[in-house]
Amino acid sequence: MNLQKLFEAQADLDKHIIEKKGLHGINLLQDLILALQVELGECAQKWQGFKFWSNNREPILKGYKEIKCKWCNGSGDDGTGICPDCMSTGDVYKEYNPLLEEYVDCLHFTLSIGLHLYNENIATDLGGFRKTSIQDQFRTLFHYSTMLSGSYWNFFEYLIGLGEMLGFTWEQIEQAYFEKNEENHKRQENGY
Repeated sequence: MNLQKLFEAQADLDKHIIEKKGLHGINLLQDLILALQVELGECAQKWQGFKFWSNNREPILKGYKEIKCKWCNGSGDDGTGICPDCMSTGDVYKEYNPLLEEYVDCLHFTLSIGLHLYNENIATDLGGFRKTSIQDQFRTLFHYSTMLSGSYWNFFEYLIGLGEMLGFTWEQIEQAYFEKNEENHKRQENGY
């Protein structure tokens, strides 16, 4: 687990967003916390294990998202009939893990909050705290998310524990984080 690498990548993305959106000197902490809470809820939605009223309580681990080729922008035609880059004659879809993506969105905002609260004093040797069930883990994360200024590191360790409980390896989390980080940079360049 190389948290230092993640904090550095997040600092670069945050700086990019602040510059692009003209947010210098604005305290974004409350918005970051709310965004984290929303993403945590979206992660729970993709996990689905709490939905006692539903016959489908299995995690959503597979989905497809439309991707746009840099050459043909998803049209499949660069002027010759078939795009030489994506080899498609139409929309291109990529398989992804929705639960992992939502978890990584939580990680993005957790890293941003840590950078906001602690600047250079970032711990990089965290472990994963675990409760007895994933439901308890989500409830604990929501609890700590309401008081992040005083319990940031506990929150972070429970978030790492949640990733473990959901069955993700650190390698999967890190790879998904960097893929999403790259996507977020591209979004900023395209007027997101």
